Amino acid sequence: MHYKDWDPDLYLKFGKERLQPSVDLVARIRIEQPQSIIDIGCGPGNSTQILRQRWPGSKITGLDHSVAMIEKAEQDYPNQEWIQADAGKDPIPGQYDIVFSNAAIQWIPHHADLLAKLKGLLNSGGALAVQLPLIFDMPVEYAIEEALERTGLREIRQAVKALLTVHSATEYYDILAGLFDPVEIWQTDYMHVMENPVAVLKMIRSTRLKPYLERMPDAANRSLFEQNVLEGIQKIYPVQQNGKLLFPFKRLFFIGYNY
Repeated sequence: MHYKDWDPDLYLKFGKERLQPSVDLVARIRIEQPQSIIDIGCGPGNSTQILRQRWPGSKITGLDHSVAMIEKAEQDYPNQEWIQADAGKDPIPGQYDIVFSNAAIQWIPHHADLLAKLKGLLNSGGALAVQLPLIFDMPVEYAIEEALERTGLREIRQAVKALLTVHSATEYYDILAGLFDPVEIWQTDYMHVMENPVAVLKMIRSTRLKPYLERMPDAANRSLFEQNVLEGIQKIYPVQQNGKLLFPFKRLFFIGYNY
């Protein structure tokens, strides 16, 4: 078994960059006074607080597969309800006016079934609001591919790819149109201003590189892999005149209303 728990502190080092999509998604939801909300894949609870800020009177529940993430959420936000469960496999209790998920469902397979399951949690008039990163459309993937080749660990690629599910906007629209009306779907390319190439490496270490690093046979291979990824980042992303660099990050958003 290769699964290792998430590191909330490492994840939160780039909390601002990870949180902005939640802010943008919450702002687009056209429900004024939801009574109940669930945050699927809530992580350490930071995205859940964006929901709390917009709807302070709502009952908000956070759910995550990671024990460490839920423990961090309980520690930082003790007055909210937190559930440790696998949204893909486990039953999810309750009915909600908003089912929200920010950068989580890519780790859950079978999205047609998953989205139908999440719709089943909605009250009439409710909304499913989701954001997921378009990881396979990003140039940094070339750096990862090349690093695997140079490290001699290309076979890890398929094992990691099997863990992730990301479809195109057109595929998601077809799934959603069979479940919801209306459907809103859009894409944003966030331009993260990073201090240097090492900052890009650190940002992706806690998420995108995590399943690769877990499958490396030893520390020497992990170090070599990261060094090769860093060299790829330096090739792909030019340094700006002030010494910083722009790290574009593609994200897909959709909202389906259960009218």
